[in-house]
Amino acid sequence: MSFKQLGLRTELLSAVATLGYTAPTPIQTRAIPVILEGHDILGGAQTGTGKTAAFALPIVQILSQDPPAKKKRQPRALVLVPTRELAAQVGKAMQDYGRRLSLRATIIYGGININAQIIKLNRGVDIVVATPGRLLDHANRRTLDLSRVKILVLDEADRMLDMGFIDAILDVAAFLPSSRQTLLFSATYPDSIKRLADELLNNPQLIETARPNQAADGVTQVVYRVERLRKRELLAHLIKKEDWRQVMVFTRTRYGADKLTEQLITDNIAAAAIHSSKSQSIRTRTLADFKRGSVRILVATDVAARGLDINGMSRVINFDMPDIPENYVHRIGRTGRAGEKGVAISLVCDQEQAWLVNIERLLNHKIPVKRLSEFQPKNESDPDIIAAKRILKEKAAKKQKQAFAESSKNSRKPQKTGKPRHIEKTRKTARKQGAGKNIRNKKE
Repeated sequence: MSFKQLGLRTELLSAVATLGYTAPTPIQTRAIPVILEGHDILGGAQTGTGKTAAFALPIVQILSQDPPAKKKRQPRALVLVPTRELAAQVGKAMQDYGRRLSLRATIIYGGININAQIIKLNRGVDIVVATPGRLLDHANRRTLDLSRVKILVLDEADRMLDMGFIDAILDVAAFLPSSRQTLLFSATYPDSIKRLADELLNNPQLIETARPNQAADGVTQVVYRVERLRKRELLAHLIKKEDWRQVMVFTRTRYGADKLTEQLITDNIAAAAIHSSKSQSIRTRTLADFKRGSVRILVATDVAARGLDINGMSRVINFDMPDIPENYVHRIGRTGRAGEKGVAISLVCDQEQAWLVNIERLLNHKIPVKRLSEFQPKNESDPDIIAAKRILKEKAAKKQKQAFAESSKNSRKPQKTGKPRHIEKTRKTARKQGAGKNIRNKKE
């Protein structure tokens, strides 16, 4: 199928052709016609499958069919996203597509001066892409009128719920018209998403292009077992040995990201960190350096697990395993995007074994283990040693059971004399006593 068959306008067909898209992805093929028909959508799709274009293209087309008012433009489409990085990515797509049809799009998120955003809103916009907290701030200040919004999009809705945005989302929805079209997209599909859909969607059509909570087919996953204190040493070894370029490494904490970055730089590996404590200007510059290749390794927390669309990123490294299994899927979704091949490597220490088990339970399969003898942990907690000890214990228990059974069998055999055992014992005692008397008599 081609984009033309989806019913898109000539201007939008030209836009996707300019971006190098030749054929729609499965989520685009299924979602675009349904959105154009005006239905609500509950969409589940893996990250990196083209979800942004799946809702951005039809939204721009719908708004273009209803020209904006001659007076000050008010937002007619609202897209809520969990992070600044995702807001920037989705906002750029909306601006690129909308520009061809004389539509204005703007981006709103925290961490920057609110006055510059107010100025843009006062100029009039058709589409707003925002994070929930800052958007709610504008709505409460009345610097943003949401009363004319026709389409609401919740992108990466599961991540917004994980980040505690549920109340903010519902508060934003209270500012919107009840008669609207709502599109909810999520890379994973927990029960909390179903409850949110029941709250905000009206008879939605369910669109799922892959089993929820599953990594993309093009991503090869592998685990290296390593002692916790040797993780950085193993990571530097792999980077240098394999000459890795443009690799994203995930840590659990901001402090861990900064510390690992410093250590990699000490190892003569060009690295930079990105997390929520960094200012937006630094984060933007760091991403640009990474895409340009001047930064070889990008160390990030889960704030960057969503919204980063970097072409050709071949590897993702879990330096720290995530304690939330779904975050593993989002992290490794940074590679193997749009049908490309990728590799996801996890460095797992003994303390993270339980988290690995939970991730494998979510994926419904075991992740293959690769071994490097010089880094392989050899201690009482090593899974291989535990398994070997269990086998030895089972063999010892089996041998003991067989010995006990043999002993019981022998004890049940009849005595050779055919006499009861207590009688035979009495006779032996009597003979000994008689022999003792004879010896005393001789002495006397």
